Amino acid sequence: MKHIGILAHSFEGAGLCFRTACLAGVERLGAHMHPEISMTCSPMALAMPAWESGDHAPLRTMFGSEAAKLAAAGADFFVCPDNTAHIALEQDGAPFAIPALHIGEVVAEEARRQGFAKVGILGTKYTMTGPVYPAALARRGIGYAVPSGGDRTLVNDIIFDELCLGQFTDEARSTYCDIIGKLAEEGCDSVALVCTEIPLLITPDVSPLPTLDSTRLLARAAVDVALGDATMPMWRGGLPS
Repeated sequence: MKHIGILAHSFEGAGLCFRTACLAGVERLGAHMHPEISMTCSPMALAMPAWESGDHAPLRTMFGSEAAKLAAAGADFFVCPDNTAHIALEQDGAPFAIPALHIGEVVAEEARRQGFAKVGILGTKYTMTGPVYPAALARRGIGYAVPSGGDRTLVNDIIFDELCLGQFTDEARSTYCDIIGKLAEEGCDSVALVCTEIPLLITPDVSPLPTLDSTRLLARAAVDVALGDATMPMWRGGLPS
């Protein structure tokens, strides 16, 4: 089996990714068995000034250093269960020490597989207005929509003030469901939960639209690679080919 690396940026999403990968291993390999997994998790607070200023170069360098730690730990490839981080990971820079699965490509490919035509994007303000998902979906001929400005602010504030800090309330769930309902009214046939903490709040049974759970999709894709059921990724940063 291949050794999976997890490059964490926000701990709740990374924790869900780790747990999902372990459970996927158990499902396929039997009790207490899963691929080897190593994780690095520097505090997200150290990166927030760069995110707020839009300076992606130091973030790209930081994530490259984190990938090198995973390589030193013996990981064969890595995943980053943080959608916003992929804005920086797609910047030009030195190739990662080991290849990685790209979360946007994994989610967009699942949208294609399920036949979705227009996907709502729900994530941080950076992800909702950023280039990662529009490009990944466009490469597959899939349309997209994002919430209106006021709703984007609500979604983003709940992520950083609550979800990333382990707080999941009924009020936040209701707010998100209302916003997803508006995306449905705009013609979306699915919603991509592309902040990795959102699946802990919005589950398929409460969402007005079918969900694309970026965290669990990425974790399961990593296990597929580790078990040899999918090819090793080739991406080492920059724009996906």
